[in-house]
Amino acid sequence: MRRVVVEQFGGPEVLRVVEEDAPRPGRGEVLVRVLAAGVSFTDALIRAGTYLGGPKPPFTPGYELVGVVEEAGPGTSRLRPGDRVGVLTVWGSNAELVCVPEKYAVEVPDDLDPAEVVSLVFPYMTAYQMLHRAAKVSSGEAVLVHGAAGRVGTAALELGQLAGLRMYGTASARDRAKVERLGAVAIDYRSEDFLARIRELCPGGVDVVLDGIGGAVSLRSFRALRRGDPFVGDPGGRLVVMGNYNTMVNGKKSWRGWVEWYPATAAVWLWGTLSPHRHVIAYRIQKLRIDHQDWFRDDFLALLDLLRADKVHPVVAERLPLDEARQAHELLDSTAGRGKLVLVP
Repeated sequence: MRRVVVEQFGGPEVLRVVEEDAPRPGRGEVLVRVLAAGVSFTDALIRAGTYLGGPKPPFTPGYELVGVVEEAGPGTSRLRPGDRVGVLTVWGSNAELVCVPEKYAVEVPDDLDPAEVVSLVFPYMTAYQMLHRAAKVSSGEAVLVHGAAGRVGTAALELGQLAGLRMYGTASARDRAKVERLGAVAIDYRSEDFLARIRELCPGGVDVVLDGIGGAVSLRSFRALRRGDPFVGDPGGRLVVMGNYNTMVNGKKSWRGWVEWYPATAAVWLWGTLSPHRHVIAYRIQKLRIDHQDWFRDDFLALLDLLRADKVHPVVAERLPLDEARQAHELLDSTAGRGKLVLVP
């Protein structure tokens, strides 16, 4: 079989494809033949060595997959050869065959497009859980989404509209129409001060901010939150932080980005800890999956139902063969507003 390998941290040039013997599933694992594997900005962070808790080289990237069970290892009981599954792998999915723990695999209907379903495993799951598990949104609340034209951002806008939320999103001027088509008020982060604009649009502040950028943006996002009153049971606004976008520049780790990100992130955590009126919540999809696998399964099944009902519309920007993994990573920035990049072994 073939798989993509990162032999050292760096830009897309460090990716190569190797051929080797097929793996065999260990206890509690199933061997999956991959139908579609995602390529995401998080994969680029892992490749560059700027992802917290990421693997050390050599490793195979790939945060998510949809595939068919080829073999069930000892100690498995639920899945059988021929079952189609979706799996959040965090790394390792960019291969023809992958061994995964059975407990992390969720059954997927055979009649849905694997490339669309793989978007649910990570981008839509992230957006769904940030809204409903982390922020615990209620209909009518105001939500600000940073990077609203990106893959997770557009998922959040779609899901927010379904939940009856008032959505605001930061994006570039070229993506304004896209953000507005998804029912949100667009804020041009290059020409507008998002904090000043939010204070105009929502004088009391927003109920929730979804922030995948972190650092200084998180500090200003905290100031955009509505102040609550704990004496009457009002917890106030919630800032959900889930990324460190600026720690990578031109596809490689940015030490300056890290130096700027760490103190600002520490400050916003301290601010959130000390404030009785507003809250800061950390979200990491892989950690929540480990702690609450039942939530991951329930949320994935809910997203599959929304896809079947044509209520969510994951867009596949490119379908590329496994041999073009490097090209897929090179396309990440240019296709961010066009949808998901998918490798199709």
